[in-house]
Amino acid sequence: MLAEKVSGLGSKPFDPGFLLFATLIVSVCSIVYELIVGSLSSYLLGDSVLQFSRTIGLYLFAMGLGSYASKYLHSDLFDSFVLVEIAEGFAGGFSSFILFLCFIYTDAYPLAMYLVTLAVGFLTGLEIPLLVRVFERSGQSLRRGLANLFAFDYLGGLLGSLLFPLVLLPSLGYVTAAFFTGALNFAAATGIVFRYRKHIARIRALRAAACSGLVLLTALTFVGNSLTKSLEGGLYRDQVVLVRRTPYQHVVLTRHKDDLRLFIDGNVQFSSLDEYRYHEALVHVPMAACPEASRVLLLGAGDGLAAREFLKYPRIQEITIVDIDEELVTLCRTNPLITALNQGSLEDARIRLVYEDAFVFLRENKKPYDVVIADLPDPNNESLNKLYTSAFYRLIRQNLTQEGVMAAQSTSPYHTRDAFWCIYKTLAGEFPLVLPYHLYVPSFGDWGFNLALQREASPLLRLPETLSLSCLNRENFPSLFVFANDERRDLSSLAVNTLFHPRLLGYYAKGVQVW
Repeated sequence: MLAEKVSGLGSKPFDPGFLLFATLIVSVCSIVYELIVGSLSSYLLGDSVLQFSRTIGLYLFAMGLGSYASKYLHSDLFDSFVLVEIAEGFAGGFSSFILFLCFIYTDAYPLAMYLVTLAVGFLTGLEIPLLVRVFERSGQSLRRGLANLFAFDYLGGLLGSLLFPLVLLPSLGYVTAAFFTGALNFAAATGIVFRYRKHIARIRALRAAACSGLVLLTALTFVGNSLTKSLEGGLYRDQVVLVRRTPYQHVVLTRHKDDLRLFIDGNVQFSSLDEYRYHEALVHVPMAACPEASRVLLLGAGDGLAAREFLKYPRIQEITIVDIDEELVTLCRTNPLITALNQGSLEDARIRLVYEDAFVFLRENKKPYDVVIADLPDPNNESLNKLYTSAFYRLIRQNLTQEGVMAAQSTSPYHTRDAFWCIYKTLAGEFPLVLPYHLYVPSFGDWGFNLALQREASPLLRLPETLSLSCLNRENFPSLFVFANDERRDLSSLAVNTLFHPRLLGYYAKGVQVW
């Protein structure tokens, strides 16, 4: 027991039951705030390993500072704990809103992220030491009190880590989820104020602050979607016409005059003004290398634009599209703006849709394909990186016919040069022949692809005379395989990308940071 007199608690024991419940709630809030900052930074900046490592490290450091600082709080411990919860409710509740504003309107996002993480971590570090000292006055044995306290604290951490990815983020989004969690923090503070009012010295001031914060954050929770739409509009140049969070990604559709753009997790997937250049290069180069192809496998490509190009070949009998996100594919099948662009390709009788992880599909598939296309998002996180590894490309080769070919979008040989040539080197370790090529796409810049073949002999690559395309023709086709000096790279300085050593993540992040 503490030797000093603890004012604000008095000498009478009290029932700690509600305080244990409050411990559970504030623990949920604390872990959710940490996850919000880490995942939001990953969403906006990419490289989730770096962002979460930085967030967790700063958070734990700040918790240590808060725990150390708690020793200077000698009196009015209930008052101090309520103040901590009020401060944390404001800091955590407005975290997403502040970080979005800093990202959109300033260059100070990293500084804002550091400050928010340090603030929430510091306040979290104050909580447990204060609660321990409060529990010492509850009349329970210290052993039993600490056991209960830490049990509820750890349980809250588990609940928060499950609630955020499974419920809060999919249902509410970043901004509203933070408001809602802040309201929970204030609800805990308000409950403590009313339940233990006899032990609180500044009851009127703290009651007013806790109740006001609860009302404010609750109101913001109900208007969070409107605020989110306003912030979302600030992230994009054009008018936002659709926002949807699927179980796998954040989808935004924008439009300006004739320019329709699809964004996934903040990254543009296509612009209707120039997507044909990208998809012509992606599809017609491998078809030129395998002119007798009849069965095609598309990994990704749920927008139906690559399928549209393949359907220009009468000999194509089957196109299997494997995309893990059924909601995104459904959007591209039904949204009139997108179906006008993909010409209703996803409704063609030759299309077979499979909603599955590409890795799983390749492992289980038994019938090989003539052409495989890896039309996947850029490798800016671990889950996408695995789709650019030697193991993944080995699976693709096993799913090709003896004369089959595959093509992969491979980022930019100019803006992310190391990433592009890392993908080439990784493919070259699995296929007898790999031909890198590129094309200028105004929305993306100079964009690269890799064509991998089952045979060592280089094929005669020519477009069919009967094929009429908007960009490619027989005259400019050979230029796709020519690279300028500033787009080349010494391969000996680059590593192969594997599941166990995801080197591509670092190469890609470095290129994005520069540009």
